Amino acid sequence: MTTRHDGWIARLPPRQARVLMPLLAGLAAFCVYSCMYAFRKPFSAASYDGMSLGGLDYKIWLVIAQVLGYALSKLIGLRFVSEWQGGQRGRAILGLIGVSWVALLGFALVPPTLGIVFLFLNGMPLGMVWGLVFGYIEGRRATELMGAILSSSFIFASGVVKGVGKALLLSGVSEHWMPFLTGLVFVPPLLLSLRVLSRLPGPDAEDIAARAPRGSMDAAARRAFVRRFLPGLLLVVPLYVLLTVLRDFRENFDTEIFRDLGFGHDAWVFGQVDTPIGIGVLLCTAALSLVRDNMRALLLNHAMIALGLLCAIFATLAFAHGKLPPLMWMVLVGFGLYLPYILLNGVFFERLMATFRVVGTASFVMCIADAAGYLGSVGVLLTKAFAGLDLDWTRFFERAVLLACLLGLALNGLAARWFWREARRHEAAAPIPSLPMERHSL
Repeated sequence: MTTRHDGWIARLPPRQARVLMPLLAGLAAFCVYSCMYAFRKPFSAASYDGMSLGGLDYKIWLVIAQVLGYALSKLIGLRFVSEWQGGQRGRAILGLIGVSWVALLGFALVPPTLGIVFLFLNGMPLGMVWGLVFGYIEGRRATELMGAILSSSFIFASGVVKGVGKALLLSGVSEHWMPFLTGLVFVPPLLLSLRVLSRLPGPDAEDIAARAPRGSMDAAARRAFVRRFLPGLLLVVPLYVLLTVLRDFRENFDTEIFRDLGFGHDAWVFGQVDTPIGIGVLLCTAALSLVRDNMRALLLNHAMIALGLLCAIFATLAFAHGKLPPLMWMVLVGFGLYLPYILLNGVFFERLMATFRVVGTASFVMCIADAAGYLGSVGVLLTKAFAGLDLDWTRFFERAVLLACLLGLALNGLAARWFWREARRHEAAAPIPSLPMERHSL
């Protein structure tokens, strides 16, 4: 990426710069993506009680519409996220979030039925933001640390944004104006953090040697990557779909779950639950940056994914049998789902690129997984809405966690075996020519 190097980091002694740059980069990326959440998730803090369309709750229509737009954005991002580089990223992030904010204004102004269309338009630009932000930090020796800080925004930002939205509702703001006004609160920190992120220096020579060069991927490079890793992707992507469905369901309907659990009037219960989850996931993910061997780190990713899935299973079984308090269950099941989700949302694919010395961008692989994941999320929402399921929110979530995590353990084990064997073949046949693609510096 072409960035300015005349900032205060460039003037620091090399040792201090090596410590401070990853922290600054991770925090800047965290802030940018957290602010994006203020334009995507605040509507889920409202319940829209008493509103329905075609016999279906209005909020379910909103969730389906936004997730459909978000999934479409991921499909579009398969091309553009892997090709946009340098200064294009910052302009694209600002433009995409700006379009989504205008859609929230439309949601506030139009009748509720048309509001569904505007939630679709709100979600459609935002699906590309993650890959663009991650592009600033991938391909570095400290990518896990920076990625852990960035990824914790999934957890912290969700609770904070919905807390702000809930506070606005309790102060008298209408459910339709609340999402737009929540976004307004986060505009200044978005502009500041995006400016910091866009001025960071790119990977140095030691980063490139440790993690492989990164750059844009043209159509030929994308096809070559998929052909080469197709068996592994056919195992990892369904696992990611399961995790995306559970994580997205929890985020969209935790307002209803907390209400079922007796916490419906607590605006800050989201933060009370999500903060310890975020700290735990941040520490576990960041610890992977201490592992220098790429293949060992890739297998350790699989081990930590299995650990998270087991945590969610045992916590849910304990809660179902009355052995675990409701909020503790939400903390443990959230940790068990977010740990593997965040690993697969960047860290795993970062190490995959480094292990096999693929010259390209991990953002492309993440767009593949995300597109499939959010389409799966829509499928679950439609099934629950139209298949005549009478389960309440909490019961539905319990059963979905148990089923998805058991299946996820099987997929994760098979994927670990495939990537281990492929890495052994790669070592035996090295050097392997790089995949065809356009080469650009990050």
